[in-house]
Amino acid sequence: MAAETELNPTQPVNQQIYRILRRDIVHCLIPPGTPLSEKEVSVRFDVSRQPVREAFIKLAENGLIQIRPQRGSYVNKISMTQVRNGCFVRQAIECAVARRAAAMINDSTAYLLEQNLNQQRVAIERKQLNDFFELDDSFHQKLAQIADCQLAWDTIENIKATIDRVRYMSLDHVSPPEMLLRQHLDIFAALEKRDADAVDRAMTLHLQEISESVKTIRQENRDWFSEE
Repeated sequence: MAAETELNPTQPVNQQIYRILRRDIVHCLIPPGTPLSEKEVSVRFDVSRQPVREAFIKLAENGLIQIRPQRGSYVNKISMTQVRNGCFVRQAIECAVARRAAAMINDSTAYLLEQNLNQQRVAIERKQLNDFFELDDSFHQKLAQIADCQLAWDTIENIKATIDRVRYMSLDHVSPPEMLLRQHLDIFAALEKRDADAVDRAMTLHLQEISESVKTIRQENRDWFSEE
């Protein structure tokens, strides 16, 4: 298990523990099938069990862990069904968001996207995969903000935890950041032209990359996946 234990006293403890554990699971620092103990996690963060229990419940809602009363909790294997369904829903939402963003983008919001793309480029040059992963999410979140539909991103956030595990594992060789950045640049170019159809096509191609990469990742890590 990763060693990070620092919590911000000004923020809700349960939410912080959830975010840290979610990141550790997504980055496979806590691999699929690993038992999770409320007691061990509470010791790790030097907190009572209550915020840990609340974090576990949220992780279970996201499909990342299984809670079995009296029998303990463990990290779920990566569900192929959840990946397929999550990709389907995410594509439906994000393509609609991108089309709407094409009609609503302006110079100031385009500049914010361009800044994000430049930061992605720097992260790639420095081989900072964790930073790139976060900037990738930020790029998609900004599109929802441009489309004035934060609910769209909130919905995606709630369904993409399982997808994120595949995304992270694919970054170093299956779907390299350089390729993803090129796809982001294609989306941005279409947005600048206010071309909704081109944005839709570019976004579809980009999101289909996850569906393709999961096949390779599964072959490489069969013990980490389930068909359920």
